[in-house]
Amino acid sequence: MTTSASVPTESEGAIAHGGTVTDRLVEANGQYAAAFTDPGMDAHPVLQVAVVACMDARLDLHAALGLQLGDCHTIRNAGGVVTDDVIRSLTISQRALGTRSVVLIHHTGCGLESLTEEFRHDLEMEVGQRPAWAVEAFRDVEQDVRQSMQRVRTSPFLLHTDDVRGFVFDVKSGLLREIDPA
Repeated sequence: MTTSASVPTESEGAIAHGGTVTDRLVEANGQYAAAFTDPGMDAHPVLQVAVVACMDARLDLHAALGLQLGDCHTIRNAGGVVTDDVIRSLTISQRALGTRSVVLIHHTGCGLESLTEEFRHDLEMEVGQRPAWAVEAFRDVEQDVRQSMQRVRTSPFLLHTDDVRGFVFDVKSGLLREIDPA
C-alpha cells in the first residue's frame, strides 16, 4: 500500500537528489502553510476528550474516529501505554484545557507484543547506560488496555476518571472493539 507519506523511490523524489525524508516533510509544510488560514481556535478540544493511542503508523486516528482538527487532544507512544508521561499529559489536558473523557486505543499486531524487558537490557549493554524508562511490553493486548484504564482511573492527578474507555483497533478491518474493564 502506498500513502501520501510514502518515501519516494530513487526515481521519484528529492531523496535521489541528495534530500532527506525531513527535507520532503519541510517542503510539504511550505505547501501547507501557503494555503493555511488560521482556524481561529484555541488549545481547548471541542469535544473535551483526550485520546491515548499507539504511535503505529497504521492508525489514522482522526479518520478512524470521525474527528476534525480541534476536536481532541491526541497522546501517542509505543503501545499506547499509560506511562507517567501520559498521566502528565492527561493531567494538563484535564486541569488546564478542559478535557473530561479519556479514550485509550491499543491495536492488533502491536510491536510491543514481540518485545520483552530484555530489550532494555540489550540497549544498556550496547550503549553503556540503563534506560530510565520501562519497555512496557505485553503479551495480551486486552489485559494491557485494562491495565491502562486502571492507571488512568486511579491517578490522583486526574480530575475526571469516570469516563475512561478502552479499545483495541483491528488493523485489518479498521474496527474498534471495546474492552470490558473488569
